[in-house]
Formats: sequence, structure tokens, C-alpha cells
Amino acid sequence: MVEKVAAGTREKLLAAAEQLLLTEPYDEVSVRAVCAAAGANPAAVHYHFGSKEALVGALIEARLGPLWADGMARAKGGRDSVPEVVDTILAPFVALASDPLGRLHLRLLARFVLGRHLTSWQGPWFRMDNWAPLLPELGPAAAKRRWMLAFDLIIMRFGSPELDEHGMSGPALAALREFVVAGLTAPGEHR
Repeated sequence: MVEKVAAGTREKLLAAAEQLLLTEPYDEVSVRAVCAAAGANPAAVHYHFGSKEALVGALIEARLGPLWADGMARAKGGRDSVPEVVDTILAPFVALASDPLGRLHLRLLARFVLGRHLTSWQGPWFRMDNWAPLLPELGPAAAKRRWMLAFDLIIMRFGSPELDEHGMSGPALAALREFVVAGLTAPGEHR
């Protein structure tokens, strides 16, 4: 019974944080406000997550991680597979950008990731160590750097407040895809 209550409190905290973070700037959402909105003890965020950053990381993973899970499971490594992997990455971004709640989630992702808020990502989609093997021509460190740059660019473009209900135009999406593929497949150092 205690586990059910803990799981219920954890979900209430995630839902409360989501509502607050989708409408308020990250820095203006306090742990106390999240706990109050969830009807939880003021220490509940720290008990369940450890910090505000870990709470937001868990929220992003819970809401967005499943969108990429299947694609990542099917991803194969190597230069020739990069365009297909990039398409797999971009498809959920395109779908989210066409939905009002999805656009809010993308903006939250952008504020959090591009703001370099530190958290320990749990899901495989969010860990660069899992992406590096998809670029076996490069060493792990170089592959991680390229993936980080690729994700920063994608997240920045899709998390832009200027993105409207029409999402990204076809030519803009094609240019983004081409640029990311070129960056990931460019010759480089093997280290």
C-alpha cells in the first residue's frame, strides 16, 4: 500500500510540475509551488526526485522518452544508417510541433536542455553513451560531441517560441535534416 501511495504522489508531482512548467518560466517554478499544487508534503520533491532538476528531467523523460523508444531500439550503427536515424529522431518532433500541448513540451525540453540544467538522465534515449555507437567511424568522445551538437540544434529549432501550429515548413525541415546528417557523417578524427 505504501508503494501505491508513493507512486501516486510521484505521479501527482509530475503532473503538477508539468502544469506549472508549461505555463511559467522554469526559474519561477519553485519546489514548494510544485508540492503545493500536487497537495503533497513540502519535502515530497526532494524525497521522490532529489532536486527540482531531477524532477524536470523525470518529467521530460516520462512524457517524451516513449516517443523515441521504438526508433532507438531499431537504430543501427554506421554512416549509411544515419539519414534513417535522423528521420526517426525528427518524426516525433514534427508530430509534437503540430499539437499545442506538444509545442509546450518542446519548449520545456528546450529551456531545460539548452539551459544546461544538470540531471541524471535515466532513459536510454537521453544518454549520449547510447548514441555514440551509431557513429562507429568516430571514437566515442567525438561521436558524443556530434550527437550533442545535433540534438542541441534540433531541440533549439523545435523548441523555439516562434514555432506555430503549422510547425516547421517543409523546406526548413529538409534543410535541418540535411544539415544534421552532414554534421554526423562528416569525416573526422577517430578518438
